[in-house]
Amino acid sequence: MNEKQLENNKVKFVVVEDHNILRELLRDFINGQDGWKVVGEAGDGLEAIRLAEIMKPDMMLLDLSMPRMNGTGAIPEIKKRQPAIKILVLTVHKTEEHILTALKCGADGYATKDIDEEELKKAIQRILEGKSYLSPSISEKVIEGYLEGRRSLSSSSSTSWDTLTQREREIFKMVVEGYKNKDIASYLCLSTKTVEKHRSNLMKKLNLHSVSSLTAFAMEKGLISR
Repeated sequence: MNEKQLENNKVKFVVVEDHNILRELLRDFINGQDGWKVVGEAGDGLEAIRLAEIMKPDMMLLDLSMPRMNGTGAIPEIKKRQPAIKILVLTVHKTEEHILTALKCGADGYATKDIDEEELKKAIQRILEGKSYLSPSISEKVIEGYLEGRRSLSSSSSTSWDTLTQREREIFKMVVEGYKNKDIASYLCLSTKTVEKHRSNLMKKLNLHSVSSLTAFAMEKGLISR
């Protein structure tokens, strides 16, 4: 096999990160692994979408907080245009809301930027094998949130959902779909404060106190797919 064939057989990566130093470190790390090669780099979500179509990489390492278009905006577009591309989110965000939103958007894995090289390599390999990956600390958050939702669901009355107003149900569904308060406000032509009040009220009525527990409830009610 000649050198060109060897290059063509390498797993192709695109690194999407707006911080130049970190992007360079990730590029050097990937290029330092046997059979892996970075074929493109981007600093925002729009450029990531463009490179996905041009380079057709096997995998993208993608940040969430970026200029022009963030990660959660880019992931669905990338998956729609190039569904075979695997996406590992690599971010500083550790909140349940960020985790669940990224996964709902189509991310194949979620890791935080404090991950070490050995764990990052393991994450990439798992995803390339067709499996999913969550950082150990992230896994605990998701599982705990889901279990909290299951416990709250089983302990609350079956009529708790019926106590919600139509507006609260609309906001509930948008929250578990990953929309921010300001986006919900814009879509429903409400003030952000009004959305916050409705959101607080519906969580009290359902006795659910996190996005993960709301998501678990929505799954049990069949309002969103698992």
